[in-house]
Amino acid sequence: MRLLGNILWLILGGLFLALGWAIIGIILCITIIGIPLGIQAFKMAQLTLTPFGKHVDYGGGFGSLLLNIIWIVIAGLWMAIGYVIAGLANCITIIGIPFGIQSFKMAKLALMPFGAVIR
Repeated sequence: MRLLGNILWLILGGLFLALGWAIIGIILCITIIGIPLGIQAFKMAQLTLTPFGKHVDYGGGFGSLLLNIIWIVIAGLWMAIGYVIAGLANCITIIGIPFGIQSFKMAKLALMPFGAVIR
């Protein structure tokens, strides 16, 4: 099921989303100050490429918490809202429910990426 879900995900737009995240990560890493944000963009690209069969473990300490708060204020809240809206739109149909669940997983990562590990 994971393989089929990932193939359908890639065909229906996951590949373009992952490429977009990777390009954003490269642009952010060009500047020294943007490297921590670029790493988080690469994390989003990794999960966006093949989300089925992966889960996100959250950890980190005070530094991750502080960076997540800054991230939420700057961009994380709006990205998470976008993923939640996409997830709700996918969950309208029975066939779209698995894709909606993956969108909700990405919404949580978009909200708080610092200290998260994708497995």
